[in-house]
Amino acid sequence: MNETKILVVEDDNDINQLLCNIAKKNNYHTQPAYSGTEALIYLDKQDWDLILLDLMLPGMDGEQILNKITEKVTTPVIIISAKTEKETKINSLKIGADDFITKPFDIDEVVARMESLLRRYRNAKKPQQDVLTYKDIQLDKNTKTVTVNGSIITLTAREYQILQLLMESPQKVFSKPNLFESVWGEPYHADDNTINVHMSNLRNKLTKANPDGQYIKTVWGMGYRMES
Repeated sequence: MNETKILVVEDDNDINQLLCNIAKKNNYHTQPAYSGTEALIYLDKQDWDLILLDLMLPGMDGEQILNKITEKVTTPVIIISAKTEKETKINSLKIGADDFITKPFDIDEVVARMESLLRRYRNAKKPQQDVLTYKDIQLDKNTKTVTVNGSIITLTAREYQILQLLMESPQKVFSKPNLFESVWGEPYHADDNTINVHMSNLRNKLTKANPDGQYIKTVWGMGYRMES
């Protein structure tokens, strides 16, 4: 299994070490860099799976580094910065950042964002299977149709995306933050009601198509996965 490699670009030694330790505890390989120039050297040396980037760096600032990163590679980038201005966040995302976390940060949030982004990029690299099958459900990615027990069911865009995510990794338990950030593409703010409503509607449609079917399991305190 290939080791996941994360480049941590942060000039504050304590914060850099904290981020590296967080990543290491989750079995990721890390490389600290304390300036933009040092970061570019490491970018030339090898490929990275993820870059954590501060904006306020000595010499070349983070936005300049971000520009150079997007010119060189397609590696996903999470900005971790004390800058809170809306314009800074928007500009960073426009330049090519994939996510923006404001300091001071919550460790669990950093881990969740890292995992979500790494998963999306890994899935994008996988050979795409056109038709997913689980029990008597078939999901056709080309036509965006779903059949249960041979009958087509009508799903909303969000319901379809939730079902596709679960069917692509049927043994994986997806937490509510995982689901929300993967499907809605936005930071999760403990809005359980949004997920609960969509999940309930999806389950009702699957059950209506096959009353005897058991498809989506709630793993209490953890999240959801396909029913084994």
